[in-house]
Amino acid sequence: MPEKQTRDPHVDCLSRRKALKGLAAGVAALAIPGKNASASVWEAFFQKHFRELKKDELKEVLARLEREYSKEYGKAVSVKASRPIEGVLFGYGLDLSRCIGCRRCVYGCVKENNQSRDPQIHWIRVLQLEKEKGVSLDHAEHYYNPREVPEEGHFYMPVQCQQCENPPCTPVCPVQATWKENDGIVVVDYNWCIGCRYCMAACPYGARHFNWKKRGLSADELNPETHYLGNRPRPVGVVEKCTFCIQRTRQEPGRYPACVEVCPVGARKFGNLLDPESEMRYLIENKRVFILKEDLNTRPKFYYFYAT
Repeated sequence: MPEKQTRDPHVDCLSRRKALKGLAAGVAALAIPGKNASASVWEAFFQKHFRELKKDELKEVLARLEREYSKEYGKAVSVKASRPIEGVLFGYGLDLSRCIGCRRCVYGCVKENNQSRDPQIHWIRVLQLEKEKGVSLDHAEHYYNPREVPEEGHFYMPVQCQQCENPPCTPVCPVQATWKENDGIVVVDYNWCIGCRYCMAACPYGARHFNWKKRGLSADELNPETHYLGNRPRPVGVVEKCTFCIQRTRQEPGRYPACVEVCPVGARKFGNLLDPESEMRYLIENKRVFILKEDLNTRPKFYYFYAT
């Protein structure tokens, strides 16, 4: 058998930058700059990959984004870039015996993470399933709309990014715009994403979403507390996803993602998998736990369980 070839992550970065510089040079040769041409456009165009930015370079990038967003939305916007917390590996639990399918998690996530309202983008999808058939995704209903929930004879299964330990979405990215961080969160550098959607095709959970519109939310809807790798306003033509509310969980240790806080029945759990005293470790060791599509060996850090 032929020997496996390993890919140097810097090769793709350099290739992309070289290609973009060549394209930009061609555009610059043809274009006549206007009086209102913004230097920040070119700064963003030639920006280094997030993981290559030095401390002072990152500070400049964050400041530029804060200026741009604040001007665009007419309100002060902060952009953080908090790093993974040492000794933390985030895990998520969802109690299927409690979830009532109210979708409050969906809209709490939309509000917190600046998802487009027009057209609507939802990082969380809630599936309605029949109790008699169990977890049979072939019979799942995405667009259920009864007068009241839970509907008799049914149960509900929210699905979002599973933050896989072995994510199939990251190796297919041709420009290394997405990767897994040390705390287990799979992130996207929106400034490097080229919108090819290979990651969307590779994700077996349908957890990645393409942003079709430059500004799908109003200034009133914008959550101004943002993170570079998380809920900052996304440019049109990039892919976005759940990041366990990275702007919350990294900034304030012990704070829950928005979907956990908003759940009215306490079906959602969140914590540090490396902490033997955490709620996540307790439920994994003491409840009936299963992983969605376990046969794919993606090794999610998202655990479904039954408390009763």
